[in-house]
Amino acid sequence: MVAIEHSVFALPFAYLATLTAMRLHPAADGSWMRWDVLVLVTVAMVAGRTLAMAANRIIDRHIDARNPRTAQRELVTGAVSLPTAYVGCAVSLVFFVGSAALLNPLCLVLSPLAVAPLIVYPYAKRFTDFPHAVLGLAQMVAPVGAWLAVTGTFAGSGPAIVLGLAVGLWIGAFDLIYACQDVEFDRSSGVRSTPARFGVATALRASSASHALTWALLVWFGLWASFGALWWIGLAIVAVALIWEHRLVKPHDLSKVNRAFFTANGFVAMALFAFAALDLLFR
Repeated sequence: MVAIEHSVFALPFAYLATLTAMRLHPAADGSWMRWDVLVLVTVAMVAGRTLAMAANRIIDRHIDARNPRTAQRELVTGAVSLPTAYVGCAVSLVFFVGSAALLNPLCLVLSPLAVAPLIVYPYAKRFTDFPHAVLGLAQMVAPVGAWLAVTGTFAGSGPAIVLGLAVGLWIGAFDLIYACQDVEFDRSSGVRSTPARFGVATALRASSASHALTWALLVWFGLWASFGALWWIGLAIVAVALIWEHRLVKPHDLSKVNRAFFTANGFVAMALFAFAALDLLFR
């Protein structure tokens, strides 16, 4: 129900922010890798992901039951019970707040602000034509929070904010593509989304523009964080992957949405993180 494989989208960028912050802010003895922080960031990300997905499934279960594409989800079929899902949410919230508390006081204080958009997002389709922006905001939190996990202060966090904006735009943009599958159902049932309101072609153009801006922000992040040649190689590969993604999906042909959503975007996250990590290690 939690679709843990979706962690391939946000988790690499949380790790990217964590490692970059460690590299730019080494310990007093000159060492930069802090495994305890990396483990706690991982716990926070897994807990946050579990909380978000479980809450989404609980809140949307009645809509999911009416939509043929989602009618086989676990809460609809009974494969997972509603009490189990609520317990999963509660346990995840405890682990999320607990890991934030163990990281530093700032992360603890800000943890409710990280949780809020995760819970608001499932409701967004009920009151706005731009729920994808709420999802982007929720995902923007990951790299910013990971940076603060290392530094414990907003001072010098500009690169993290730029990276967060890039991640938020990137995920919001491919959510636009994903939402195109449900245009007819959304219109007939009153579910709100950008494709349902403005049409598939407009949504795909907005997604392309957002991904172009994402790439520009990643350039800015790389310059600000002083990455080397390997980062720029990775970023060139990402550009090719994003172009390929948008060539897969056309207004009159949505048959390759899942390939664009899972394959292309999973590759983007993993490839960029791999080249960034190598750049940090060999710099």
